[in-house]
Amino acid sequence: MKKSNRRKFIGTAGLIAVGTAASAFPSSSEKPVYPVVHHVFFWLKNPASKEDRDQLVAGVKTLSKIETVRELHVGIVASTEKRDVVDNSWAVSELMFFSDLAGQATYQTHPLHLEFIKNCSHLWEKVIVYDAVKA
Repeated sequence: MKKSNRRKFIGTAGLIAVGTAASAFPSSSEKPVYPVVHHVFFWLKNPASKEDRDQLVAGVKTLSKIETVRELHVGIVASTEKRDVVDNSWAVSELMFFSDLAGQATYQTHPLHLEFIKNCSHLWEKVIVYDAVKA
């Protein structure tokens, strides 16, 4: 094989290998889209209690076992810049994604959700829920 043909062959083979490897990973357009978002903010009765916060976080995480919950993100308030538009008065947040409104309705009455409320409601003094659908 001549040197220039060998270089072309190696270069082409390399491009094919890179293209094949890249196609093995899902593209951002293949990410699942869950059109129903359920975002909950909790204010603790004892805001200085790390133990209460950790107990609530653990309780919220159990909700991921509900079959209609597609994704669950649990957060605690971040120490970000203080600005008029930032509300950092809450302690724990739960961000859930559902495939549809029926899945969100199932979650509301699911035994695991009801058990969470029974076991953890003594920890919070206030809860605010924001439900949204994809526009």
